[in-house]
Amino acid sequence: MKAIWNDEIIAESNETVVVEGNHYFPHDSIKKEYYKESSTHSNCPWKGVASYYTVEVNGSENPDAAWYYPETSELAKGIKNYVAFWKGVKIED
Repeated sequence: MKAIWNDEIIAESNETVVVEGNHYFPHDSIKKEYYKESSTHSNCPWKGVASYYTVEVNGSENPDAAWYYPETSELAKGIKNYVAFWKGVKIED
């Protein structure tokens, strides 16, 4: 699977985990040069507290377009530190 934004592949892995329709990519599969830590956090009742990245490609920013769970509940331990996307990031096979 590939995560693509602004015509660049920003993550690529054959080992994504699908949860609630979202592909979660292993943290080591993201191209770190495109990511900046965000101060945004959100809470999922069954997964835990999510942290976000702003994606920056070719001079354009996509704030909080990627999220991950640095710590998870027992139910979500399979996606701990995996990264998922939204806000126009395309996921392709």
